[in-house]
Amino acid sequence: MDETLDEPPTSAVFLDNCHFSQVIFNNVEKFYIPGGDITCFYTLTQHITPRRKDWVGIFRVGWKTTREYYTFMWAPFPSDLSGDSIVQQQIQFRAYYLPKDDEYYQFCYVDEEGVVRGASVPFQFRAETEDDILVVTTQGEVEEIEQQNKDLVKENKELKESCLCLQKQNLGLQEELRLAQEKMKELEGEVCFLQTGNLELRRAQELQAGEMNSAQMNLASIREQNIKLGKENQELQKGLESLRSSCEKLELEGNFLKEETKRLTEQNGCRESELQQFKEHNQEVSSEKEQLESRLKTTLDHMDQLQSQVLNQEKEMENLLRMDHDKTEQLEHLKEENRQLRITLAEQKEQEEKLEQCLEDLKHQNHDITKELEEKNHLFQLLQRKKDEIEEKNLRLRQENNELLMRLSESPDYSARVAVPSAQVPTRSPESADLLFGNPYYNSLETSAVNMPPVKKCPLCHEVFSDDIAPRQYEDHVRSHILDCPFCDETFEDKQVYDDHVYCHSLE
Repeated sequence: MDETLDEPPTSAVFLDNCHFSQVIFNNVEKFYIPGGDITCFYTLTQHITPRRKDWVGIFRVGWKTTREYYTFMWAPFPSDLSGDSIVQQQIQFRAYYLPKDDEYYQFCYVDEEGVVRGASVPFQFRAETEDDILVVTTQGEVEEIEQQNKDLVKENKELKESCLCLQKQNLGLQEELRLAQEKMKELEGEVCFLQTGNLELRRAQELQAGEMNSAQMNLASIREQNIKLGKENQELQKGLESLRSSCEKLELEGNFLKEETKRLTEQNGCRESELQQFKEHNQEVSSEKEQLESRLKTTLDHMDQLQSQVLNQEKEMENLLRMDHDKTEQLEHLKEENRQLRITLAEQKEQEEKLEQCLEDLKHQNHDITKELEEKNHLFQLLQRKKDEIEEKNLRLRQENNELLMRLSESPDYSARVAVPSAQVPTRSPESADLLFGNPYYNSLETSAVNMPPVKKCPLCHEVFSDDIAPRQYEDHVRSHILDCPFCDETFEDKQVYDDHVYCHSLE
């Protein structure tokens, strides 16, 4: 498996904080046959930005945090990735690292922050059977849950539409308020300009009043100009008052718009509180599903699937509709299967009783065989002693025979007395080639060789043991070749497979 030495990024993020609709898993089978590699297909939507440390894990159904993965693979980084594109990806899990039990599992896409971005429907690792039945719950409960989900989806759509309308109205009012503020700023600039002009006129009037003392000849003209300036000043004051009144109106309109915005914000808050209530109601529905899971162990996978229906409505609704057509037949099959299981259980009990009886018989037979082996071992020891005695006698006879030959060779009439036809000389066996008249115990030695006890051979290292070895000692020798995993109950005969298995535990 293409893994690095560091562990995948995980976190204590719970199911409520995950976003399961950002990655969609495709073509997920109900079960996979053990012993083979599996390929996981998934789609990256435009709502997720993939990163280098994202990974896809296999989780047992019922997990609470992302630290509870069984195995994982690093997610391949897309080669062609744009902002709003949907990318199809696939990843392959090796058969050796897959679960070996028949529990329910699911694929989960986890980003580099340890947050789950997508989850698949549950599946199993088991062989294909004709009666592949997954019992979920009763028909009434399924219809009630479907109706509640439909009502929640409808209310959620209505709330979203009303929220969008309020947001549009709020944006329009904010735009009007911005325009009114800009217009008010322009009017304030004009008022400032008029005030500066009024100040200049006042200064000019003061200058004219100073010049009036020095130039009495021009008093008439100055008075006329003063009257004109007074009229213009009055007109400017009237314009200023009108501008002030318009500015006050704009301020009132701005205050009204602010109050309207505040009222809309409060309505939006009420809508959010209603949405929160609906979410709490949805959480209560999820808790009811968890209670159903505790009563029916086989419904864990579908209850988790119902929990993810709230976030992935279309896919879960299709699954529920497909399952709805088969509910009656599944219940009938369940009753039939329950009846067959009871019959099978009774038969298994009978078989267990028979096996226990056979085990007792085998124990008695083993005890008898052990006694026979002990007797044979004792007999073998007696025969070995007899064999040693016979060899000692044979050695003494050889020595006596050699002495007789020496004496006969020294006598002068040796050739006349020992003239015997060659046909009458007994044929010597290869084992007694150095004896004159052969070995009289040759046949008994052959018989003892035939009666030699068999031997035992180790099936792993092929070491040979005598048959009189204790069964416990022989079993200890064979068991010394078997490697036990220090983390689980599995045993191995191959050292390489054992090392890979222990390394897999070290990654957890």
